[in-house]
Amino acid sequence: MSAAAIIRSIEAQYIKTNLPKIYVGDTVKVGVRIQEGGKERTQPYEGVVIGMRGCGTGTTVTVRKVFQGIGVERVFLLHSPKVESITIIRRGRVRRAKLYYLRDRVGKATRVKQRFDRALV
Repeated sequence: MSAAAIIRSIEAQYIKTNLPKIYVGDTVKVGVRIQEGGKERTQPYEGVVIGMRGCGTGTTVTVRKVFQGIGVERVFLLHSPKVESITIIRRGRVRRAKLYYLRDRVGKATRVKQRFDRALV
C-alpha cells in the first residue's frame, strides 16, 4: 500500500458528507462553534465566498462580509469540527475563480449578480 493510499484512508474518516456544493460567488451562512467559558454555542457568519482552495480534508473556503463599514474575511476549513453547518443563501454569477477584486470595491459595487440555474441545495 502506498503512502498516499494510507493518508487517503485515514482522511476518509474525517470528511463530512453533508456539505452542500459551494461555488465562488455564493452567499453562504457558516455556523461556527464558539466556546465561551464553559458553554458552547453556534455563531452564524454570513458573507460571499471569494475563494476556495485545497482538496480532501484540507479544503478551505474564504468568506468575506462587510461589518460596520469594514471588510472582514475569514478562512474556514470545511471539514473541521468547528464548522457546524453551511447554508447557501443565494448563488452568484461570476466569471473568475478568485474574487479578490471585491476588496477594492465599496458599497453597491461589491454586489454579485444572482444566478438562478443552480439549486440552493
